Amino acid sequence: MALKKSKRKLISKTKLKSTKKIKKLKRKSLTSKIKKKKAHTIKSDVALAQKNKDTLSTGVLSLYGKKVGEITHFFNKIKVGVVKLEDNLRVNDDILIRGATTNFKQKVKSMQIDHKPVTLAEKGQEIGLKVNSRVRRGDSVYLQ
Repeated sequence: MALKKSKRKLISKTKLKSTKKIKKLKRKSLTSKIKKKKAHTIKSDVALAQKNKDTLSTGVLSLYGKKVGEITHFFNKIKVGVVKLEDNLRVNDDILIRGATTNFKQKVKSMQIDHKPVTLAEKGQEIGLKVNSRVRRGDSVYLQ
């Protein structure tokens, strides 16, 4: 009887070790596949952007258009985002607002600087922009 129990323990230990090894190998192969896939998608994005002749933005090829600014604050009740501009922006321009959880297009309908409506905002200014949806600090604004 004692011999059988020790054999069972030995067999169960070897099975446990082999299953751990298999799981470890699976994890390694999955992570390598994910890394390969990420590298492939980045290459395909760059190739697509070059094909469409998208603009260069601060040395990085932008797939979304020319970066105009970045959201610095959002007022939820009145749905207004504060944008720090990196380039000029006009009323009736089509823009894309993109972030970690944000991705939508809209036309610029209303802009204000110091509570006064404006039709043209220049580089370096902070504007209040009426938005259709929620935006977050750090979201980028692109000109379409």
